[in-house]
Amino acid sequence: MEILEKVAYMKGLAEGIGLDVKSKEGKLLKVMMDILDDVALELQDIRDEQGDLEEGLDAVSEDLADVETYLFDLEDDEDEDEADEEVYQTTCPNCDEEIFFDEDILADGSVLCPNCGEKLEFDLSDLSGCGCCCGACGEDEEDEDEEDEDGEE
Repeated sequence: MEILEKVAYMKGLAEGIGLDVKSKEGKLLKVMMDILDDVALELQDIRDEQGDLEEGLDAVSEDLADVETYLFDLEDDEDEDEADEEVYQTTCPNCDEEIFFDEDILADGSVLCPNCGEKLEFDLSDLSGCGCCCGACGEDEEDEDEEDEDGEE
């Protein structure tokens, strides 16, 4: 039973027993029942407004979820594009400026320094089997050190 229904039931009982509203006790009980009725009405209004707020909050939450999905999908697409593209870096011997470039520029074989205009050329022929001890060509550093100690090359 709702609070409003309970207050209405209490008022009905008071009328049913013939509550004398002219006596001191009767006046007090009548005022108390009226106050309870007002409180019950206010509480019902608050519950109704809370329900409206919950509906509005649910709508905003759904809209926010749509925005988040849209934004995070865009970020994921951008991250995938960036992850696929490899970036290279070198330092200009003329001005010591760091230069960043992608595979297309590397394949062209040269790049212009954006700072001083110096043309930097790349020789990619040494990358497969360079003969050094860096490990890129497959030779071990220890093997070359042993050859130097024996005096043989």
